[in-house]
Amino acid sequence: MQDWEVIGLRWEDLDFESRLISINHSVTYYAREGGKTRKSEFAVSLPKTEAGIRTIPMMDAVYEAFKTEYEVQKEVGFNSTVIDGMTGFIFCNRYGNIHNPQTVNRTIKRILENYNAEEVINAKKERRQPIIIPNFSCHHLRHTFCTRFCEKETNVKVIQAVMGHANIETTMDIYAEVTDAKKKEAIENLSHNLDIF
Repeated sequence: MQDWEVIGLRWEDLDFESRLISINHSVTYYAREGGKTRKSEFAVSLPKTEAGIRTIPMMDAVYEAFKTEYEVQKEVGFNSTVIDGMTGFIFCNRYGNIHNPQTVNRTIKRILENYNAEEVINAKKERRQPIIIPNFSCHHLRHTFCTRFCEKETNVKVIQAVMGHANIETTMDIYAEVTDAKKKEAIENLSHNLDIF
């Protein structure tokens, strides 16, 4: 899912019984034109392409995380934000508003910077090279998921449908980026399973 799809998820977009997530809209955060001050606001929109409207099966860990969050919100209260007539958004910040995608990316950056600073200190104490995490964003997480998915799934049309890619070329480009180690592993598996020489 894209970050703007995640922040726009509502409880009604989840089917716990079938374990499906319906992606049927996204929430954007944009600068409103006009006026003396530049104010940004949220808006609901359709996904960029028709392929973006899709259902995604929930992995067990995702299902459990949503169930846990639902139970927490039953106790503390559900998000009451209204955007373009839509309510019931799952994810909210400490002020009860939905998340701004830039804020999520800034939070990721702050976490990794704190980790890296601590890792440098620990590595120095342990007389080793630090293992530094490079900068990344929500979109990198999506790309990483797609890459890992491509490593395990051979049906490119399934990958395209889950990712919501409008063009198979986008999926194929990521599919083609699968690591050399996975390519080598695939050939080794083939050689063990086929006695062609």
